[in-house]
Amino acid sequence: MTPDVQMMEQAVRAARDRAAFVLAKVVWRQGPTSGPLGGAAIVWPDGSIEGFVGGACAQPSVISEALESLQDGEPRLLFLGEFDDEEATPAPGVRVIPMACESEGALQMYLEPHLPPPAIVAVGDTPAVEALITMAQAIGWDARAVASPDLGLPAPDPSTAVVVASQGQYDDLALRAALATDAGYIGLVGSKKRCAATIELLDDPGGGDRIIGPAGLDLGSTTHTEIAVAILADLVARRARGDLQRIVTAPRVRTEATDPVCGMTVVVEEAHHRHDHDGRTYVFCAAGCRAAFSADPSAFAPTG
Repeated sequence: MTPDVQMMEQAVRAARDRAAFVLAKVVWRQGPTSGPLGGAAIVWPDGSIEGFVGGACAQPSVISEALESLQDGEPRLLFLGEFDDEEATPAPGVRVIPMACESEGALQMYLEPHLPPPAIVAVGDTPAVEALITMAQAIGWDARAVASPDLGLPAPDPSTAVVVASQGQYDDLALRAALATDAGYIGLVGSKKRCAATIELLDDPGGGDRIIGPAGLDLGSTTHTEIAVAILADLVARRARGDLQRIVTAPRVRTEATDPVCGMTVVVEEAHHRHDHDGRTYVFCAAGCRAAFSADPSAFAPTG
């Protein structure tokens, strides 16, 4: 099995586990450069990277751009290198990032953020639950039914909607379990009167503010299938407004500095090449830049 195939399989496993990550892939190269055409890597939310898409000159920029893409959910097409054709301009949407390395090569990199889709945990063994799960899965949401008042699943996160539809069997117990999680939405299926009575039984003033009851859009008297439609329509609208979004863990602290020789961005904590001059430590992207600086610091160090 090739490393690229292994990387793809790891990405599939991460997606199944609802883990956030960015898949980086080399889509074009101009040698000499160490980034292989078709090379792939996974960038995790903590700033770590697995796989190989380029050396010391490319990797810091790839990680930095990947972490940004996890925050806004937008893919990126990067041009890493010197865009020296004065008569041409980058294609729309391409981000040009200077990469002044000794190899003088260039790369184009596609960064594809993978954020888990919203999830629905529907509690109960009822026709409404069955219809809701079927419809949610049809639009690509991670949806599952549980016939247990304690949810029977790992604690839901802010991208998860918990819909309680046990038809009075254990609505109160399921709601208590949902309120103990970070679920981004908690809905109760039932009439206005029964929902109000159930929420009052919880004796949890703050929790009552988190519960939407009745769940879904008000369509009047409806069937179980139409109730599921009303709930899913409401959840889709909330998602479009920015709710039910996965909160990506902030990356570890990354202090960035500029290589005084080539202008590349260098992560200070990961820099292998350093030089002390005039009471200050400078960091470099590669040994060549450090050598150039140490040979004549006055040519690169700031004055004043």
